[in-house]
Amino acid sequence: MNIRIQIIVAVAVVIALCVIVNMIRKKRLELRYALAWLLVGVSVLILDCFPALITWLARKVGIASPVNMLFFFGFCFSLVIIFVLTISISRMSIRIKQLAQEIALYEKKNKKMVEERNSEN
Repeated sequence: MNIRIQIIVAVAVVIALCVIVNMIRKKRLELRYALAWLLVGVSVLILDCFPALITWLARKVGIASPVNMLFFFGFCFSLVIIFVLTISISRMSIRIKQLAQEIALYEKKNKKMVEERNSEN
């Protein structure tokens, strides 16, 4: 790999990591969701600084081309992100349902109290 491309990739990854850390610091991104992106950023930075490492990993796993190894890592990462987001959406859906039910109970209780006050007057 060309050293110029390595430097460009390294600078882009460092900037991306800084943006992610800043978003966590400003509470615009939760740490549990950002951990995967931080892990990927650090991994890409390591693979960028040591390009022979991806070739070694590809040989050990039995993948013919290091580029195919990168695509495999990307595919696995995408599956993990999709799974984590699916779990998060499921939890939020359950919580929204519970909140809607609680609001309905409070509204019913409030309506009953208003009717009782009106009947007393």
